[in-house]
Amino acid sequence: MAGYEILFRRSVARDLEGIPRKDLRVILKKIRALGDEPRPRGCEKLSGKEQYRVRHGVHRIVYSIQDEDRTIWIVKVGHRRDVYR
Repeated sequence: MAGYEILFRRSVARDLEGIPRKDLRVILKKIRALGDEPRPRGCEKLSGKEQYRVRHGVHRIVYSIQDEDRTIWIVKVGHRRDVYR
């Protein structure tokens, strides 16, 4: 099975700057893993949107999946209190 291409919105670069380095390593590993399994165990579909989220501690990775194009767009990464705004 071919993997999905992972694409980032421009704003995600700013989101990643404020995350501690040890958490950032794990978050990037989880993002890479989405290419092989876009709906991993523990992911949750956001209500009212065509987006999903994956957790890492207090941080969330919000992304959308385009199965036709086999792409995943990382929409936002951040602390749980800020990511859903």
